[in-house]
This record gives sequence, C-alpha cells and structure tokens, in this order.
Amino acid sequence: MKKLKVGIIGCGGIANNKHLPAMKRNGNFEVVAFCDIKPEEAEKTKKLYGTEDARIYTDYKELIKEDLDAVYVLTPNSSHAHITVDALKAGKHVMCEKPMAKTYEEAKQMVETAKETGKILTIGYQNRYRSDSTYLKRSCENGDLGEIYYAKAHAVRRRAVPTWGVFLDEEAQGGGPLIDIGTHALDLTLWMMNNYEPESVMGSVYRKLADQTEQGNMFGEWDPKKFTVEDSAFGFIKMKNGATIHLEASWALNTLDVHEAQTSLCGTKAGADMKEGLRINRVQYNKQCVEKPDLGSGAVAYFDGKAETESDIEQRIFYHAVADGEPVVVKPEQAIVVTQILEAIYESAKTNKTIYFDK
Repeated sequence: MKKLKVGIIGCGGIANNKHLPAMKRNGNFEVVAFCDIKPEEAEKTKKLYGTEDARIYTDYKELIKEDLDAVYVLTPNSSHAHITVDALKAGKHVMCEKPMAKTYEEAKQMVETAKETGKILTIGYQNRYRSDSTYLKRSCENGDLGEIYYAKAHAVRRRAVPTWGVFLDEEAQGGGPLIDIGTHALDLTLWMMNNYEPESVMGSVYRKLADQTEQGNMFGEWDPKKFTVEDSAFGFIKMKNGATIHLEASWALNTLDVHEAQTSLCGTKAGADMKEGLRINRVQYNKQCVEKPDLGSGAVAYFDGKAETESDIEQRIFYHAVADGEPVVVKPEQAIVVTQILEAIYESAKTNKTIYFDK
C-alpha cells in the first residue's frame, strides 16, 4: 500500500496521545515534518514518531511548503481555521482536530477553501467510530427509531477540569467544556438524527465553581486566575423540522449524573441512550422492553483479533480517503453546523436572547 507523507502542526497531547500512536499502528503513514512553537516539543515528538530525516519547524507556513500528501492541524482552537485554510491552499489534504473552529465565519472559510481547492477536509470527531455509535447509527438509518424529534447531547463531568495546555484560556480556545467536550456530544446527536438545519438556539453559560479552592479535581488543582472560560453550559436547540435538542456540558458540576460524549434519542418507534452501554427502548407486543446489544469484538476468545480503537478507525478512513478517494465519514459541511450552534449558545448566554438562524 502507498505510504502517505504527512506533516504534524501542533505536537501536544492530542498529537502524541491520539493521532500519532494510531498512525504508527496503521503503518501506512510517514511523518516527515513536525511543527510546534516550542521546537523542543517538535523534536521530542519526531524522535517517537517521525522518520529519521523528518524536519522540524516553528512556523507552519514553512512546513506546508513541503511535498506532503496531508497535514494534521492539532493546535489550539483559535488557530484551526487559518492554518487549515493555508494548508488547503498549499495543496494539502487536512485532518483538523475538533472543534472545527472558534466561530462559524472561520468554519465557513474552511469549507469554502476545501471546495475551491478540491482537497479533503475532515474533523476529528472520533466518537462516531465507537461500537455503540456505529450500531446506533445503523439503527437510525434503518428507521428503527422512527422520526427522532427529541434528543439530549451529554457531555457532563463532575470534577474533571483539564489543567494543562491552554484549555482554561478563552482567547486560545474560544470557551470551556461546551466547545471542548460538548462539541463531541452535539456532533453525535446531529449525526444520529441526520439533521443539520437549526432554527434557533437558547443558551446559558456558567462560571460558578471556578473560584473554589477545595476543588476535588480529577486532574489536580486549577488556578482560578487562569480559569477564564465557563465551567458549565447548557443549550436548547430548535431544528427547522420541529425537533428539539438539549445540550449539557460541564467540566465541574455538582452532579452524579455524569455522561460524556453520549446521546439520548427519542423517536416515534423507539428511543435509545448510551448510559449503561447502548440501550434501545420500545414497545413490543404491547409490552415495554429494552434491547441491549452485545457490542463485543467477537464471540471466540483469542480468535477474534484485537479490536481497532476509534483513533485507529479514524486514521484508516482518512488514509483511504487521501490514497484511494474513498469518502470521509466526518464531512466539513456537518462539522460547521456544530460550530454554528455552539457559537450561538455562547451568544445567547451573553445577550440573554434567543438566537435565530436565517430561514
């Protein structure tokens, strides 16, 4: 199989813990260029995952001049759009981490540039590739749930505020848990419903626990002075066909109802949630029943092989899209709607008004 020559822009945790290990397992990627504003981070990442002669850059504009098949944009949210646009214009296919961008206008530039250049653009919503997600998606496509008219998008942590990198920096990230993990839950929900036409959004954003000193945080104590984003956010989304979505996102919330990157769906034939594994509820033979699919990788121990992770599947799909022209699963035209809705929740909370989209 042809090996793809790729460059990595942003050599932080998402590169080293998600993309690069999966690319290495795949075996069909040659990482020949690394870029980071901290050259020591790029050098360290090169030693782990790069070719022997891989180049190091601190300016992404130099990296995209290279003869590369694709570029991975794994930087803070504020730079996703302009790096992606420049890379596409330089003739590179792009895998961009979630969220697509800080704003809808930035995301529009990304979509338009991909269309103009004819290059592939996809976004890192790897939760679509989980076994519960793929099973539920097939069920939705088959019409098993009927018309899905109410849904919940869950991204709730009790006390798990990320204390590294720039997660707490509003300027770099554009927000807190809503744009960080709420984006995954909303992407899953819209994808299951196959509904990308929002009509209006109402939102509430809170920073209620960020100044507390007794934090009980999973990742260690945060610095309240650097905590410039929300600690929780909630959105009420009305779709043009009348469907309703409730989105909940938190890094710190006094609750035991903790569920992350999950969706609950209510349809005219059945409902589904991911709260105790995948559960599909329906009425059958005039009785309420619950179906719990066995989502294991196989039935015979030692003979079913090692299951792919979501990141493995993500890299495999991107590889075949670039090398063989196969379609991507996460389309930029879908991801842009996630950004549009998240931005509207922030705007609604700021203005205390309902945000309406163009009809």
